[in-house]
Amino acid sequence: MTKIVAVSATRRTDAGRERVALNTAYVRALARAGLVPLIVPPILDPDAACAALDGVQGLVLTGGEDVDPAHYHAAPHPKLGDTDAARDAVELALIAGARRRRLPILAICRGIQVLNVALGGTLYQDLATERPGKIDHADTAARHGLAVESGSLLHRTIATVATTVNTRHHQAIRDLAPGLRATAWAEDGVIEGAEPGAAGEPWLLAVQWHPEDDVEDALFRGFAGAVT
Repeated sequence: MTKIVAVSATRRTDAGRERVALNTAYVRALARAGLVPLIVPPILDPDAACAALDGVQGLVLTGGEDVDPAHYHAAPHPKLGDTDAARDAVELALIAGARRRRLPILAICRGIQVLNVALGGTLYQDLATERPGKIDHADTAARHGLAVESGSLLHRTIATVATTVNTRHHQAIRDLAPGLRATAWAEDGVIEGAEPGAAGEPWLLAVQWHPEDDVEDALFRGFAGAVT
């Protein structure tokens, strides 16, 4: 059976023409796992975007812009990056719709952030100024250590409790949303992975790094295994 998953996207402007955009690394990683991605444009009416979930078996939330801090009742930080109100609205609707349908969710980078906000959590708007530490999480050329909780869904999926991951984000989870539990951390304690806190919840993994840009496909294979 063909397994189709909804995938969020960003938008960009090239030579004056606005385009819906998705890094091809996501498409290739999902295809290697046997999944067919259905891109959900971020400019749709949220209800129309949510209707796409009736024809798919899972949801992938991808990287991109900062989440508007108004969604977690915070004032904008001076280092807040670009936001996209339309994309926020679409992804918040997709998260709610996927959870109602009990669809598996894989959330990546911005994905873990918007998921945490959707479920009632908050974010550091700029790690370098709000939570300075020994790791420059915005250094796109760097990698850092990752500690994974033994026995967690993430551990069972990637089959390790210690590894290194890429890093290119300046925001991260501050207050973890009710219903989620942290199961992976950078060396400085920044939350890098989260999953449901209660038994019996649908499959959900949220990570701060970009697994689509690494050779290891374990997260995508685990997601594909949960998609029915």
